[in-house]
Amino acid sequence: MALLVIASCQLMVVLDITIVNIALPDMQRSLDFSTTSLSWVVNAYTLTFGGLLLLGGRAGDILGRRRVFIFGVLLFVLASLLGGLSQNSGQLLAARALQGVGGAIASPTSLALISTTFREGPERNRAFGVFAAVSSGGGAIGLLAGGMLVEWLNWRWVLFVNVPIGLLIVLATPRWIKESERHPGRFDITGALTSTVGMVLLVYGFIRAAQEGWRDAFTLASFAAAVVVLVAFVLVERRSKQPITPLHMFADRNRAGTYGIMLSLSAAIFGMFFFLTLFVQDVLGFSPLEAGLAFLPVSAVIAVGAGLASKFLPVYGPKPFMVIGAVLAAAGLAWLTLTDVHSTYAGSILGPMLVFSLGMGMEFVALTLMALSDVPVAESGAASGLLNATQQVGGALGLSILVTMFGTASNNEAKKQVRQFLAQATPAERLQFRRTGQLPSPWSDEVLTAGVSSAFVMAAIFTLVAALVAVIAIQVRPSDLERLKGGATGPGQS
Repeated sequence: MALLVIASCQLMVVLDITIVNIALPDMQRSLDFSTTSLSWVVNAYTLTFGGLLLLGGRAGDILGRRRVFIFGVLLFVLASLLGGLSQNSGQLLAARALQGVGGAIASPTSLALISTTFREGPERNRAFGVFAAVSSGGGAIGLLAGGMLVEWLNWRWVLFVNVPIGLLIVLATPRWIKESERHPGRFDITGALTSTVGMVLLVYGFIRAAQEGWRDAFTLASFAAAVVVLVAFVLVERRSKQPITPLHMFADRNRAGTYGIMLSLSAAIFGMFFFLTLFVQDVLGFSPLEAGLAFLPVSAVIAVGAGLASKFLPVYGPKPFMVIGAVLAAAGLAWLTLTDVHSTYAGSILGPMLVFSLGMGMEFVALTLMALSDVPVAESGAASGLLNATQQVGGALGLSILVTMFGTASNNEAKKQVRQFLAQATPAERLQFRRTGQLPSPWSDEVLTAGVSSAFVMAAIFTLVAALVAVIAIQVRPSDLERLKGGATGPGQS
């Protein structure tokens, strides 16, 4: 029951990233977003989530994990309610950012609760397997749930649905989860602020570049400010007695490699969901419900990959699953670059999605176990927060880079398609184009497809980088295999 409560919270937090994706076209029409600015509906959440995860993990260590867990879920519920009631784009983005704060408080605490609730060995391996399957497969479940809610109600219900789920989690937590031991310490507020602000500036720079070009003054100023703030963050962390990011965790070769792999893979999976959601609805003409059903196989295959990894990790160790998983993900994304306006779901989308999903299922179990292996109980919140932070920051930063690739490729294709459209259009069609600036189908489909294909090229490169890091950096020691089998315990572990 404790695992059910913890996994339900993680499912709600992860599901919220993609349940919103399926509603993006409706949000765009309702609140007047451009395609590039639309990514902020995702990034406003992931940036505050990723930027404050470390502070959330630290809060659980200091104040008690159950108490902090409940507060985070309640804040998430409030923000979801406000987001569903939004009347303009600014209100929606503010609510999404507040959702990220609530998720940042609840999510790392939930992962740390697994470390302290379940004994190291097969029991904890299975718990991490469930957690990893929920974390990676929840995205596809969110697309299905979002499709049903948008189709049968409207886009606001993709946010309202969190309210009853969150309240049930809050009511169940005191009954099934014990309060953890509190560890004295201080909050590194300066570190949390500089890391969050630095990442927001960096992501804004990439998205601005997609809209205004790389020579734009605000684009260059955003990148410069991001560098200054992120350097300040590193200096603050090095001098702090109790930093939000314990830099000594990067001294462990395996853990540092794990964080690098998670950063790269998250960029790929965020991009895959974001661009495929737009493609199947805007080019293939799927309804929101059909789009959600189209992604349902992803969850099943991720669960298969996670199950295989959980079963054989004690035998082979995590490295083979990290390498093979990243290679499979890269193969799936490379396959998706072949999509065009004549593609079909069964012929061009389903196969690469399944290959990608199998690889991701293997990856997330191996990464979660490696990141929290041999970590003292007093730092399990910080360690889990750092893993989640790299996932969310990698997703936000990666999506902004992919949006830049999308924007550049689609702008170039748009110039070509506008010429062809004007050569063939009727006077009425030309007048409509001058009034709205929007190309009609099929010319608009060509523009979107060119941008999506270009984004998938970069996403495939991200996954190949992850595979390379796994080959070079990860080393599995006999003691690691012993712990996975339930043998010797690490320092401070139960």
